[in-house]
Amino acid sequence: MKKFISILSVWALLMGLFTSCGRSDEERSKILKIYNWADYIDEEVLTDFPKWYKEQTGEEVRIIYQVFDINEIMLTKIERGHEDFDLICPSEYIIERMLRKNLLLPIDRNFGKTPDYIDNVSPYIQAELNKLSQPGRKTTDYVVPYMWGTAGLLYNKADVSRDEVMSWKCLWDPRFRNKILMKDSYRDAYGTAIIYAHARELANGTITVEQLMNDSSPEMIAIAEEYLKKMKPNIAGWEADFGKEMMTKGKAWLNFTWSGDAVWAMEEASAVGVDLGYEVPLEGSNIWYDGWAIPKYARNVKAASYFLDYICRPENAIRNMDMTGYVSAIATPEILEERMDTTLTESVDVSYFFGPGAEHARVDPVQYPDRKVVERCAMIRDFGNKTEVVLEMWSRVKGDNLNSWIVILIFAVFGLLFVWVVYKRINRYQQKRRHRRRRSWYKKK
Repeated sequence: MKKFISILSVWALLMGLFTSCGRSDEERSKILKIYNWADYIDEEVLTDFPKWYKEQTGEEVRIIYQVFDINEIMLTKIERGHEDFDLICPSEYIIERMLRKNLLLPIDRNFGKTPDYIDNVSPYIQAELNKLSQPGRKTTDYVVPYMWGTAGLLYNKADVSRDEVMSWKCLWDPRFRNKILMKDSYRDAYGTAIIYAHARELANGTITVEQLMNDSSPEMIAIAEEYLKKMKPNIAGWEADFGKEMMTKGKAWLNFTWSGDAVWAMEEASAVGVDLGYEVPLEGSNIWYDGWAIPKYARNVKAASYFLDYICRPENAIRNMDMTGYVSAIATPEILEERMDTTLTESVDVSYFFGPGAEHARVDPVQYPDRKVVERCAMIRDFGNKTEVVLEMWSRVKGDNLNSWIVILIFAVFGLLFVWVVYKRINRYQQKRRHRRRRSWYKKK
C-alpha cells in the first residue's frame, strides 16, 4: 500500500510539472520579448502594438521590453541561449557574425490578411545589408533593416570652421588639443585612423574607403594604433553617450559622432543659442546599419514576425524617427513628403534611397546625406578572427590615455611613498639599535 501511495505521489508530481509547463508555454505565447538599444523606439509604437496585433490575428500579446548599450553584451546572451528574446536589434557587423554562427531564424512573412509592409524598406538598404549574406543565408531573409546613418564630425561653429571639419586632419590638429570628444567605438576609431593615414591614396583613387576600413592585416592595425596614439593629446574624452550633451553645452569644440546623435544635439543646442554643424569629411567615413532579427531561441516567432511588419508601416517609421533622431530604412512616398522642408535653401540627391524623383529633395542632409556623401562612405564589416587583435590594439590606445603631467604626478607620489617607507624603516632600525644599547647598558650595571 505504501509503495502504491509513493507511486501515486510521484505520478501526481509529474502531472503537476507537465501541467505547469503547459500553462507556462501558453502564457509565453502571449508574450513578446524585445531586446533593443536604449532610446531607440517610440514608446507609443510599443504601446499600440498589442491592439494592432489583436486586430490582425485575434490573439492577445503583451510586450516585455529590455535594453542594452553594447552589441557584444546582447550577442553573448543570445549565443549562450540563456535568454529567450523574440526580437533583437543588432548592428551590421553583429548581424554578419550571427548569420555566420547560425543564430537567427528566417522571418515568416505569411501575414494572412495583413499587408506585407516589409517591402517598404529601401532597395538601397536591402542591397547593402545583403553584402553580409552567408552561404545559404541571405541577410534580408533573416533581418529587417531598421535605422541607418553616417559617422562624422559634430562641431561648434563659433570655434571651428566648416572647411576644417571637411577633413579628418582636424582630429590631429594641435589647435584642438583637449577640445575633441571621440566615440568609445573601436571600429569607428579604427576606420577613421586608417582613412586619414591613406588620404593621399584615396585622393588619387588607388584605393577605396571600403578596402581600407575592412583591411585588418597586422600592418593596418599597427598604422591605426600609431595614428590613434598621435591623436590622443587632442582627446578630452572617449564617450558613449555624453558627447552630444557636452557639445550642446559648449564644453567641447568637436565630437566624432553618429548622424542621429548629431541631429539631437543640433536641435537641443539651437534651443539654447549654440550653433552646431555636422559634416562627413571628404576622405570618406563609415556608414552603418541596424536591423531587427529573430534569435534562434525565440519562443514567440509569430508575434515577432508581425512586429517586424508593424514597424515597417510608414506612420510607425515616422514616429520612431521623430523620437530617436535617426533615419528609418523605410522609403515610401509618404515619408519623403513628410520629411520635405521648404525652408531649406539647398536640395540633396536622395534618389539612391527613395528612387527616381528624389534627385532634388529639400530634406535634412544630416539625416539623408547627398548621393556624393554616400558614395564616399562604406560599411565596416565584422573583423572576424581579427577582432581580438583589434581590441587589444584599442586597449593599448586607451590604456595609456593619461596626460604627461598625470604620469609625472603618479611617479612623484610613488617616489614620495618609497622615500617615506625607507625613512620609516631606517627610523625603526635606529630605534631598535638604541633600545638594544640601553638594555646592554642596564645589564652591565
